[in-house]
Amino acid sequence: MNLRAKEKHLQEKGKERQKEPGFSQRIRKGEDGMALNDIECCDFYQVHDDVVQAVRDKMPQEDELYDLAEIFKVFGDSTRIKILYVLFEAEMCVCDIAQLLNMTQSAISHQLRILKQSRLVKSRRDGKAVFYSLADSHVRSIINQGIEHIEE
Repeated sequence: MNLRAKEKHLQEKGKERQKEPGFSQRIRKGEDGMALNDIECCDFYQVHDDVVQAVRDKMPQEDELYDLAEIFKVFGDSTRIKILYVLFEAEMCVCDIAQLLNMTQSAISHQLRILKQSRLVKSRRDGKAVFYSLADSHVRSIINQGIEHIEE
């Protein structure tokens, strides 16, 4: 199946899906007025070898890209995002986070363990209490940029 035929097939499949009972699709538009779910493609196939080679030379190793994907998987859980946001605002202990998010200490501890293993949060002991905070300014920057992005 060539590219045009495949595109037509996918469009037809999408139209059929829209006719299904209960289907609703929210269409958001970008600054150019195009629906954000529309992807424009070139009208012809031409590889720009200079650009491809320049990017290939800068491309991280496969294991680094894997690690990056793993970090973004950690960001893909809404509970962990809530915890990261809480820690963006203040250093807190498990009890405080659990109270704030209306969750059990066990559930919070489980998520903090994942965040700590991913080096997104760190902990410090103060007597019997253990306080958690964001691991470094990189994590703070990621959270801040994410918030700015969704508020645009």
